[in-house]
Amino acid sequence: MAKKQVFGTQTQNKNEADRRMVKVIVAKKTANNKFGYKEAIVEQDDVQDFIKANKE
Repeated sequence: MAKKQVFGTQTQNKNEADRRMVKVIVAKKTANNKFGYKEAIVEQDDVQDFIKANKE
């Protein structure tokens, strides 16, 4: 059977709620001169803010 598809304002509201998420990996130097990595999934629009906040 075919899947029912909704048209109109309900579909627009659903599409606006969909967010593009990206995985960001930030490297940090630890106390013993090695590198540790921090992974996070943030919204695409907030990537630059996240990187600035987690920079050394």
